[in-house]
Amino acid sequence: MSSRLVGVGVGPGDPELVTVKGVNALRAAEIVVVPVMDSGERGRAEATVLHYVPREKVVRVVFALNERTDRARREAAWDAAGARVAELLRRHGSVAFATIGDPNVYSTFTYLAQTVGELVPGLAVETVPGITAMQDLAARSGAVLTEGTEPLTLVPVTAGSAVLKEALAGPGTVVAYKFGRQAAEVAEALAETGRLGDAVWGSALGLPEESVRPAAELDGAPLPYLSTLIAPPRRDGGRGGKL
Repeated sequence: MSSRLVGVGVGPGDPELVTVKGVNALRAAEIVVVPVMDSGERGRAEATVLHYVPREKVVRVVFALNERTDRARREAAWDAAGARVAELLRRHGSVAFATIGDPNVYSTFTYLAQTVGELVPGLAVETVPGITAMQDLAARSGAVLTEGTEPLTLVPVTAGSAVLKEALAGPGTVVAYKFGRQAAEVAEALAETGRLGDAVWGSALGLPEESVRPAAELDGAPLPYLSTLIAPPRRDGGRGGKL
């Protein structure tokens, strides 16, 4: 029996933002794997999936997603998670892995598929795209991501504030992911590059604790880790010419 691993993007947290194709993929799979931290609390992917598939079909697999200092512990958790998913594939044949956002954008699924592929010969890997946090934040805030020939730059602030500053100094809209713990540095970079006034940030999009705020209100206090920032360029306000 051939094995099939499908990475399904389930969006930023609002269950209404899962695509029809995503729902069908979750329901078609024999098992739906959701990542959980070793502390055990329910993550966004799991909460979203449970709107569409029964609890008995969902398998929680522990990843050390909150481990950033102990490399050996992190790698051991990855190896154990990969082995667990490989075991599920051998038993069931078809496994879906639910990931927040999109499975091809800074996703846990990328690394999982590589690990499992080394353990399961002939593994077929597929992905179903999902709505990203930047799309959801743009819709909720009214921010326009791109116009005309403007570029769009996506930066994980975990790469360092210097990477963000370089992007902000360039053209087009800059989107920053995972900036919550470096909110003070992000506010400083926005002010230095003249982008503070039009920028917006959001966290927990589509959830009861959702927050969507102007970046000008950043006061340096730490924010949720998965906070997203949109910093548009200055635009002349003309219509039509950029199409």
